[in-house]
Amino acid sequence: MYRIWNIYVLAAFGTIGGMLFGFDISSMSAWIGSKQYLEYFDNPDSTLQGGITASMSAGSLVGALAAGFLADKLGRRGSLKVAAVVFVLGAALQASAQNVAHLIVGRVVSGLSIGVTSSQSCVYLAELAPSQIRGRIVGIQQWSIEWGILIMYLISYGCVNAIQSENAFRVAWGVQGVPAIVLFVALFFFPESPRWLAQKDRWDECWEVLAHLHGNGDRDSPVVMTELEEVKEAARVAAESAHIGFLGLFGPNMWKRTLAGCSVQVWQQLLGGNVMLYYLVYIFNMAGMSGNVALTSSIIQYVIFLVTTGAILPIVDRLGRRTLLIGGAIICCIIHFATGAVMASYGHYVDSIDGNEILRWEIGGAPAKAVIALCYIFVGIYGLTWAPIGWIYCSEVFPLKYRAVGVGLSAASNWTFNLALAFFVPPAFTNIQWKTYMIFGTFCAVMTAHIFFTYPETAGKSLEEVDEVFSSNIPAWRSKDAGGRFEDRVAATEKSVDVFHQENKDASAV
Repeated sequence: MYRIWNIYVLAAFGTIGGMLFGFDISSMSAWIGSKQYLEYFDNPDSTLQGGITASMSAGSLVGALAAGFLADKLGRRGSLKVAAVVFVLGAALQASAQNVAHLIVGRVVSGLSIGVTSSQSCVYLAELAPSQIRGRIVGIQQWSIEWGILIMYLISYGCVNAIQSENAFRVAWGVQGVPAIVLFVALFFFPESPRWLAQKDRWDECWEVLAHLHGNGDRDSPVVMTELEEVKEAARVAAESAHIGFLGLFGPNMWKRTLAGCSVQVWQQLLGGNVMLYYLVYIFNMAGMSGNVALTSSIIQYVIFLVTTGAILPIVDRLGRRTLLIGGAIICCIIHFATGAVMASYGHYVDSIDGNEILRWEIGGAPAKAVIALCYIFVGIYGLTWAPIGWIYCSEVFPLKYRAVGVGLSAASNWTFNLALAFFVPPAFTNIQWKTYMIFGTFCAVMTAHIFFTYPETAGKSLEEVDEVFSSNIPAWRSKDAGGRFEDRVAATEKSVDVFHQENKDASAV
């Protein structure tokens, strides 16, 4: 069967799973302030709306926990195929929703799929990509999420204005199933992960995939041979270690990796980025914008998000993970505190805004413009730093034996806090208003210290070299040059191959 080998084409189609995540974010954020949605679902209060929004996260949490076991059993491709089919079912349930319970069931089913794709797309691409561009390739997952957010938001924007009945949101929610179908078909032409093949002792297939991915089909390429030897060593270590299943993630030699992989996903949520995206319309409503003006302002923000992530991907592997994570946390901390201070100083309490009793704080004039500007800057910084790096980093820190379940647990950590925050934010806007920003600013300050002291650098290292970094006792802030360089190992392989050929040549001459 025909196979796609170009890593960028594989990333473009493979990250459609991320686009599904983005579709589902916008499928709610674009509608929570619309007349069609509010009238049909009887104006849900803050608690109920939090539950509707969080239902997708609940499904994603379960899906992410199951994803690792599914990917180890069926392969990375097999797990993504299953997820694509489940998402189509979820989209159909949402599009046909007759009441809130029906809608929640549909979002939970879609969430099951997103839990698998959000974790295993990263694993799959990390195991396919060369170490020099692994961050760029895995980061396309986040970029795809952002494309999904923008595309669905534009579709919803059109439906809000063109269709005045309940069919407005039904059309938008039904369209979500289309990319899932494209992903399902494309996966038949994808290679399986070479590291998963190695785990199953399918060495000839592993070698063949590595040769096409990294050596233009040349099995004897020094790069291919070096990569193959590292995969063999990782597989040997995995096979010889005691198999204690999921609990092994918390063993003596694993807990630091598990803490790093899971905490980076937790911190990504506590930074406040996804909250901003889910409830963006609320923020603009509090700043005096409503209707099409709020929707248009939201579109501008999503474009900023998309452009900034697209801009960082080509250079993300040169800048390193630690620099972007720490820098992003510091700047976002400042923005949160500044936003809260402006709202506290110039805003005032109200009973509701445009009949929406969830919103109890209003700000106008120049201070409102300042809040909007800060929102735009925040999303730009989030797009440059934490949005892509959170997914990149968790896909790099686990060894072969635990990679699928480890990244699954990391994604589950993300979805746990996504779920909690989806519930928390509407009541927070109702009850503590501007103080919500102070809470997120404090989280940003704490995560800065945590990252500096405990997150080793992984950029530019092969997945097997990352294993060496975690196995050493080198402090995280000195880990940039630890673990050796993949390029040096390739050079050593080239030298040994040259010596071998020269010896054969001399022997023939004799």
